[in-house]
Amino acid sequence: MAEIKWTAEAEQWLRDIFAYISADKPEAARRVVEGIYEKAQLLQRFPEIGYRYDCYPDLNIRIFLYGHYRIAYLIKPEGNIDILGVFHGALEIDRYLF
Repeated sequence: MAEIKWTAEAEQWLRDIFAYISADKPEAARRVVEGIYEKAQLLQRFPEIGYRYDCYPDLNIRIFLYGHYRIAYLIKPEGNIDILGVFHGALEIDRYLF
């Protein structure tokens, strides 16, 4: 089973998402962040669940969805996974990855 590691950037994205939502709805913010985290746990069993992000063809970067958010992750050669970021669907993801 793959090991999932959240990068510092991905953790910061989660904190930012929480802060933004919790300004109006703290309980909703908690549910969204927990939902994103739980969805990412699916990668342990189904690492290729997301669609391939082809802007970096040498890397196995994939993206999958949770509500309005896109979870970007890297499948490393040994099979472990790095969560690279969590982006709102309205953001231009190319500006933030690498």
